Amino acid sequence: MKIKYMILLLIILAWPLYYIYQHQLGAISFLVLAIIFLFSAIQELKMLKKEKKPDDTPPKKENIKQNNR
Repeated sequence: MKIKYMILLLIILAWPLYYIYQHQLGAISFLVLAIIFLFSAIQELKMLKKEKKPDDTPPKKENIKQNNR
């Protein structure tokens, strides 16, 4: 998830989460934030795995000619 979208999502959710927190339900707002950041972390891990994944095709072996003397 792009940083811009993450910040925009947190700004949009700031007021409802603060409202829930003020009514002594802080655990719910914490849970919502934890789920958002977990989702973001899972997406980042998938992108990192995709980058580090080696190609499925092995490299070609080059034939080296030997000089017979």
